Amino acid sequence: MSQQIHIAPVAWLSAEQTAAWHTVVSAAVEHDLPGRPTPSPKQVHAQLTTAGLDSRRLFWLATETDGRVVGVAGLRLFTSSGQDHLAELELHVHPDARRRGVGTQLLSTAAFAARVEGRRSVLTTATDGTAGDAFCTGRDFRRVLTLHQLLLSVGEADDSAADIEHPGYTLAGWTGTVPEHLADTFAAAKNAMNDMPTGDMDYGRVSWDADRVRSMAGVLADRGDTLLTLAALDGGAMGGYTEIVIRAGETRRALQYDTAVVPAHRGHGLGLWLKAAMVRTLKDTHPGIVEIETDNADDNTHMLAVNRRLGFRADRIVHEYQLDLAGA
Repeated sequence: MSQQIHIAPVAWLSAEQTAAWHTVVSAAVEHDLPGRPTPSPKQVHAQLTTAGLDSRRLFWLATETDGRVVGVAGLRLFTSSGQDHLAELELHVHPDARRRGVGTQLLSTAAFAARVEGRRSVLTTATDGTAGDAFCTGRDFRRVLTLHQLLLSVGEADDSAADIEHPGYTLAGWTGTVPEHLADTFAAAKNAMNDMPTGDMDYGRVSWDADRVRSMAGVLADRGDTLLTLAALDGGAMGGYTEIVIRAGETRRALQYDTAVVPAHRGHGLGLWLKAAMVRTLKDTHPGIVEIETDNADDNTHMLAVNRRLGFRADRIVHEYQLDLAGA
């Protein structure tokens, strides 16, 4: 006989609850995405205790009557003026507890909370063909963006573009927070990400300044993550940049964060140059990292071409879903 499910908000996650959260997420990833690395306990703890830049988080646990945690949900509420209409949902159900309404109850609870918080949209992500994909398409979510998730074997990458001359440009690199003398021009370059393809997503707009750039690096440092950045400089101006993050406790895989070229500097091959140079930086400074994960919108043809030139290979398709709350 199935046990009843109880959904409860959690203001502060204890060590025991954090461990239970990790168990549910790991079991879901192993079941739905065979071969994909599961998050480490340290990574889950960092995620749950660090809200992220310009946001705060709400949590819920789904437990059976015997106290076993069988589902988890987190709602990230964005607080900056350009995105304060938005929330982002993470929801996992243990494979052993599926088809019992756990996910539906967690979604209903999180959506209600988002409405109370005055949010217009809730975003979530699901890998094509998984239970999460079916869950979203079977409810009121709209598929608003399709992403190609790609993997690069660092040892097999074609990083020859790092040797191409780019007259007038020099490379600058740093770990962690941007050097003070580059903070303003880095923030200006960050704003180039606002024209990245977002499909039909109600994503809003992010405005970067030097303080926000420093704060973002601080969030990653608080999680124990390592942030590597390379930038192409044209005198005192930044023409483009690329970022790599190595999560706390990670020993094999790095994550590609932003790569952007400022509009006035496009057409010179800076994106490929920067990413090829970053591959070499990883080889030199973090030889244990053997692969890089990235994703590209299916209509971002330029960056897809850059990544394929480097040797990225297709891994899986990921969809962004949006739940519209206005008027609901």
